[in-house]
Amino acid sequence: MTYNGTIEEPRGDYVNLEEGFDGGANGEASTSSGCAGGEGGWCWSLWWWLKLVLLVTFLGVLAAVFCKWVGPFFMDKEIVPLIHWETKTFSTQVLALLVFGSVALFPILLLPSSPSMWVAGMTFGYGYGFLLVIGSVAIGVSLPYFIGYLFRHKMHMWLERHPKKASIIRLAGEGNWFNQVRAVALIRISPFPYVIYNYSAVATSVGYGPYLLGSIVGMVPEVFVALYTGILIKTLADASSDQHSLSASEIIFNVIGFCITVATTVVITLYGKRRLNELQRDEDLLQ
Repeated sequence: MTYNGTIEEPRGDYVNLEEGFDGGANGEASTSSGCAGGEGGWCWSLWWWLKLVLLVTFLGVLAAVFCKWVGPFFMDKEIVPLIHWETKTFSTQVLALLVFGSVALFPILLLPSSPSMWVAGMTFGYGYGFLLVIGSVAIGVSLPYFIGYLFRHKMHMWLERHPKKASIIRLAGEGNWFNQVRAVALIRISPFPYVIYNYSAVATSVGYGPYLLGSIVGMVPEVFVALYTGILIKTLADASSDQHSLSASEIIFNVIGFCITVATTVVITLYGKRRLNELQRDEDLLQ
């Protein structure tokens, strides 16, 4: 206000009150967002692990119920007759050829090859099953790669219509040989569609060597999960065929193995997706 030709400054108590109000608001905001970052960043990590534990626990209970009631019924009606027919109709050598051929050729037809990997686990176990499957996987990812050259222009058109997927695929063609191998392996680990990448990889500048090695490395977790699934199915089928229920230790062992398999798959998939996002951000910053 004006008094005797001079202009008085706002009173200090008003200014202090306003500053105190702002400071209090900021203090409350900073307190309420304490777990969003800074020293409270551990809250998010703890919540993530808690959700993972709850998910694994739920899946474990679900697996126990399945092994106890649903599994035996399904085994008696579907799986056991199919396994008996398979073992009586085909020899071990023929089964090996069928597994090898299906895993190698199904990706060309955009068909899933996981059931064939289950058969490999049921028949050959981890050792021979892994060698059989990983050899056929090398062919299964190579044939679409070379066939894709015939439709390379169509792959470019498809990538233009799907820029988000295109940005992920193009990561595999950037950088040196090691960077390409790493990017391809992460794409295989991530939820990106397996059969689509087989054909669309040729639309990038990724070399065949990095593509093949990265595909094999990235497919290893999926192969082991498929083999374990086949071994678990065979175990349940044998118990159902012999008309005896699994013991408590066998049930616990199978449930723990199932939970570990699911948890490992989830963690590896999330890691692959996160690393791909980080590579995308790095690539955007360099452009």
